[in-house]
Amino acid sequence: MTDDGEAIVPVWTLATGDVRLPALAGDGPMTAERLAELRGVLAALADEPIATLEVRPLSAKLDRSRGIPLDAASPLAQHLSQLITQSAQSSSVAAKATATGENLYRMVVPAKTAAQFGQGIVRPMAAKGVAHGIRGALVNSTGKIVDAATYVPVGKAAAAGAVGGAGATAGVAVAGSAALTVAAPLVLMAVAVGVSANADRQRQQAIEHITELLEQLHDQKLDDERSELDGCRDAIDKATAILLDQGKLGVSLGLDSAVHAIGKALAAADRRLTQWQSALDKLPDGKAVEIDTLTKSFPGIDDHGGTFRTHLELAHLAIALKRRVIVLQAVDHVQSDPGNLFENFARALKADQQRLDELDSSIASVLERLSALELVRPDGFWPVFTTGDVDRLMRAAHLIHKLGDGVMVNSRTTDVAIEISRNKDGSVVVFPAQPA
Repeated sequence: MTDDGEAIVPVWTLATGDVRLPALAGDGPMTAERLAELRGVLAALADEPIATLEVRPLSAKLDRSRGIPLDAASPLAQHLSQLITQSAQSSSVAAKATATGENLYRMVVPAKTAAQFGQGIVRPMAAKGVAHGIRGALVNSTGKIVDAATYVPVGKAAAAGAVGGAGATAGVAVAGSAALTVAAPLVLMAVAVGVSANADRQRQQAIEHITELLEQLHDQKLDDERSELDGCRDAIDKATAILLDQGKLGVSLGLDSAVHAIGKALAAADRRLTQWQSALDKLPDGKAVEIDTLTKSFPGIDDHGGTFRTHLELAHLAIALKRRVIVLQAVDHVQSDPGNLFENFARALKADQQRLDELDSSIASVLERLSALELVRPDGFWPVFTTGDVDRLMRAAHLIHKLGDGVMVNSRTTDVAIEISRNKDGSVVVFPAQPA
């Protein structure tokens, strides 16, 4: 169901530092396609990272449980409130759109900037039978989709001074009629929380898969490995809350122990990956593979449960937890040097993400190779297929070929979208970052 009229969507163009750009857009309305073009051009020309922020009606059907909540006193919520207040004073469109105090804000970070956060950070990891994605269509206050939207730039809208010692400048950059708002803390905190929420969503999905597999496998050793990893969540959640309120991390949180456990799990994933790659390299090129030969190196691969699939999900869990830890470390590093917010954040995040991206891509490559294998029944003395042989071969071929579903090897970095719902009291919920 759609609305007949066009929706007016105010949009800010945010910069993370003072930039000078030629006049690229007027103050008049533009289409979504034009906005995407403008964002790409600004990202290419600007020396500092650029993002856009749209404000949309907030649907009552929005599932806030998927995001990370922050109260009105948090730096992110305060920066957003200041941007709204200042914009309403200078723009009637912005004032009207934000008058209720409840809105959905959508920040889009161009691919050029998103590449600094690692190629795998917003890679979707769909859970079975569950749609975790955030609806991308514009909705009105009743939840109906609005099919036609006009975007209106918010000019001369500057956030007030930095809050809570964030230490970044805020104001209107000299950018002709593009009217860039310098809002490094707002962009940084939105990216940090959105990335953290995305990694936690991946953790939840990995835990669900592991739990299901272990119920069939009854392996105490793997169950202990799962428990040790999932036990890291408490320390990571506490550290996330403290850092997002610009507090200082202490040893009492247990984050060091969590990092150690995650490091052990990543080492195990690396070791298992090497074994998988070696086993694949030993298979004859261009020839069909017997099921029994494959299951010796990949036990349980021909069934819904099995050791291989559990090892795979444990690797995904360790990667997801490590991604959250990397964000924490990057935010902590940035807050120790508040005069250089976004560059430090991107640098700290990218350095550690590279190893995880390589591990993620290597695992994806293994799955892709496995899914392309041709399978045959084991050789035997009897040249006749039994019904059991046929059933096993067909079931195994189907399950193994499905390993390649959704696999992305060295995927191209896309624009990243982060959605933030804001309540009347100023508190916010930040949803997982996703490909825009």
